[in-house]
Amino acid sequence: MKKVSYLLIFIAMMLLLVACGDGEAANSDRDGPIEITYWYAWGDKIGENNENLVKQFNEMQDEIHVTAEFQGNYDELQSKTQAAFAAGNAPEVTQNEISSIETFAKSDMIQDLSKFVEEDAEEINMEDFNPGLMGNSYVDDKLYGLPYLRSTPIVYINKTMFEEKGIDPESIQTWEDFQLVAEKLTDDEHVGISMPVDIWFYEAFVAQAGGEMFDKNGKIAFNGESGVEALNFWKEMVIEGRMRVPGGEPQQAADMARQDFATGRAGMYFSSTADLTLMMQLAEENGYKLETIMFPENEKRSVPTGGANLVMTSGLDEKKQQAAWEFIKFMTAPEQTAYASSYTGYLPSRLSSVESDTMQELYEEKPQFKVAVDQLQYGNARPMIEGYPEVQKILIEEIQRLMLDTSLDAQDVLDQAAERSASLIK
Repeated sequence: MKKVSYLLIFIAMMLLLVACGDGEAANSDRDGPIEITYWYAWGDKIGENNENLVKQFNEMQDEIHVTAEFQGNYDELQSKTQAAFAAGNAPEVTQNEISSIETFAKSDMIQDLSKFVEEDAEEINMEDFNPGLMGNSYVDDKLYGLPYLRSTPIVYINKTMFEEKGIDPESIQTWEDFQLVAEKLTDDEHVGISMPVDIWFYEAFVAQAGGEMFDKNGKIAFNGESGVEALNFWKEMVIEGRMRVPGGEPQQAADMARQDFATGRAGMYFSSTADLTLMMQLAEENGYKLETIMFPENEKRSVPTGGANLVMTSGLDEKKQQAAWEFIKFMTAPEQTAYASSYTGYLPSRLSSVESDTMQELYEEKPQFKVAVDQLQYGNARPMIEGYPEVQKILIEEIQRLMLDTSLDAQDVLDQAAERSASLIK
C-alpha cells in the first residue's frame, strides 16, 4: 500500500509540474515578445540608420522584438545568409542585394510575399512604391522583396575645384563632355576622376552605349559592341591620365578612390547616392563644396538601380512569418522611407515620401539629394540571372586586368570574362 501511495503521490506531483510548466509556457507565449533577427549590410551612416529604425520599431510596440546584426558588405551578407540558411539558423528578415533576388527565390531561401500583401491590401498600397524600383522585386510574377535603401550611381563633384578651373558642372551631359572636363581637371597634382572597377558602373555605361549585359534569352551580351565601347572609353581615359582606377580587392579599391576624392586629389567620383551624407561630411571636413550630377549619356541616358530589398526567409512558422511581415511593413512605410533617405541619401522608395514635407524641405535645403530622384526616370532593373553574383566577380577581375595593363584588348578581355562565366549562367 505504501508503494502504491508513493506512486500516486509521485504521479500527482508530476502532473502538477507539467501543469505549471504548461501554464508558464502559455504565459510566456502570451506575454513575451516574438523574437526575430534582422541582418543588414554596410556601416557608417547606413548602419546607424538601420540600428535607429530597429530601435524605433522595438520601442513603439511590445509584441515583437527585433535584433539587428551587421554582416559586412553585400557579398559578405549574401554568403553568410546562404550559409546560415543551410545550417538552419538564418535570420527571419534580411537584405537581399537586388541582383541576387532571383537566386535566393529559386533556391527557396526566401518567402513569396504576395499573400501578405493581399491580406493587407487596405494597409499597404503597392502603387505607392516607385515603379522604377520594382523591377528587381518580382520573380516569375511573385513578389519576393520590398524596396528598401535603394539607390542609383551618381557623379560626385568637387565644386570648389570646378570653380577654380572655371568649369560649370551642368556642362557635363555626354561622354564627350565628361572626358573634356576630366582633362581640364587633370594636372600634376590632380586627376579628373578616381573610381574603382565596379560592375554597377559598367552596367550603366553599357546601357548608355545602347547595349545590355544579357539578351532577352538570358545569354551573355556584355562582350558585344556596346560593352566593348564602354570599356574602351574607360581605357582611353586611363591612358590619357584623366582617370585613376585603384587596384586591389574591390572594397580596398573603392576606399582608395573615395580617399582620392575626399582629400581633393580627384575632381570627380562615381558612387552610390547612398554615400551622400557621408560624402557631404567628408567635403566639409576637407574644406570644399560638394555637388552631385546625373551620369553622362551616350546613345541614351541610363543608370541601373541598386541597393537592397527586404526579404523574409522561408520555412518560418506562422507567428514568425507575421512578425517578420510587420517589421518589413514598418521599414518600408512612407515615414520610415523618408527618414532613411534624409539620413543616408538613399532614394525614397515610396512616391508619397518624395512629396512629403520632410523630403521637400530637404531638397530645398540640400539639392544634392534630389539628383538621384530626378535621375530615377532613367533607371532600369539590374540583371537577375541565376549565377550573376558570381559572374560579377569574374567581370571585375577581367576589367581590372585591363585597367592595370592597358596594352590588352578590350574585346579579348570581355570574351575571356564571357568564357569564364558561361558555365555559371542558368
